[in-house]
Amino acid sequence: MRSPVFWRRSSTAAGVYLSAALGFLGSVVAFRELGTYDFGLLALVLAATGFFQLFADLTVDEAVIKYGFRYEARADWGRFRRVFRVGISLKLVGGLLGGIGVAILAPLSHLIWAHGLAGPMLVSAFLPIAQAPEGIAAAALIVRRRYDVRAAFLVISMGLRLAALAVGAAFGVLETVIALLAAQVLATAAIGAAALVALRKFPAADAVPLGEDKLPFRRFVVQSSLGSVLSPMRGLLGTLLLGVVRGPQQVSYLRIGQVPESAFASLSSPVRLILLTEQTHHVEQGRSDRAYRMLRRYVTGAALLMAVILPPLLWLMPHLLRIAYGQKAAPATNAARIILLVAAIQVIWGWAKSFPVSIGRPGLRLLAQGTEIAVLIPSLLVLGSLYGATGAAGGFLIAACAFAAVWTVLLVRLRREPRTGPQPRPADVVAP
Repeated sequence: MRSPVFWRRSSTAAGVYLSAALGFLGSVVAFRELGTYDFGLLALVLAATGFFQLFADLTVDEAVIKYGFRYEARADWGRFRRVFRVGISLKLVGGLLGGIGVAILAPLSHLIWAHGLAGPMLVSAFLPIAQAPEGIAAAALIVRRRYDVRAAFLVISMGLRLAALAVGAAFGVLETVIALLAAQVLATAAIGAAALVALRKFPAADAVPLGEDKLPFRRFVVQSSLGSVLSPMRGLLGTLLLGVVRGPQQVSYLRIGQVPESAFASLSSPVRLILLTEQTHHVEQGRSDRAYRMLRRYVTGAALLMAVILPPLLWLMPHLLRIAYGQKAAPATNAARIILLVAAIQVIWGWAKSFPVSIGRPGLRLLAQGTEIAVLIPSLLVLGSLYGATGAAGGFLIAACAFAAVWTVLLVRLRREPRTGPQPRPADVVAP
């Protein structure tokens, strides 16, 4: 008889892969319904919304996961409750600020992209607010070690998004954004209800101040937020900057070319979710050696998998794009092939997002991703202006190589450091 852990991990993988399939299907539906030009406009609206959301939104959910596991291990339920209250408050404030930023940009959007996007952007200003509680709700499920339930709600969320794209894209960009907003409200409400149930299963206690953990918690939130801003910033910057130098059509081809990246991210996503949960649990239980063993197994397996599947996918890429998007997506072929190499690098180094959180060193992620962005911006502007979507993809590849090089050096240095004891002090845990 299989263990509960096996079934939990299997269902997590199934849920994440199904949600990825729904997300891919949504992009196909939107592209075919809206057409190349309007699909590019929709991509600009969502990228601008995500850009402001990232800057205003504190990634407090990672700190909640880290300290949630810590207080659970100590049975410190008063601080456990306090961490979640602080987390949801910061998320709501961040969502509100992000929405205000999008609303301010809306009437000025024609000055940046020379297209009338004020209406869709005003509607999309409500997306950061609607999405804000979702991260803390997911954190509650992860601390409960129910990443399988988290994966199930990813399926629900992407299913609602697919329905929104199918309905809205039949009418236009504005209607699509309205439908996406409605889908997000429903998805947030669903996972929020599940999170409340999960939290009620922990021992009841009155929330108490964090005390000596207050400053380390703040430091963790700041460093984690900066690192999390830079991680998705790559894709958003690619869309926004290419839109400035080449226009919506090349943006549309770039977005199609980035489908392999999304697919590969989904391929490793369930493993990364499990790594975040299990490695953080091991570290807080004083078993860092297990966390490093899990990391070693992941890197070995991911490298072997990429060596096997990459060559046939590079060869089949034109046929796959034609089957999914039609002949009019053919100009995105070279960009998709280059992004496929980027995606392979991101899979092998996929642990780099969760591992710094697990060991309490989010500043390391900030260093690596800061280097990646610093390399990406000039590379993308130069190559994108010269070669359109294909050049922009080349900029992503150069930046991904820089990211991998930095993290390789950082991991070697980490392995040479003395291991922390079973009960490290909070200040030691979060020091960058």
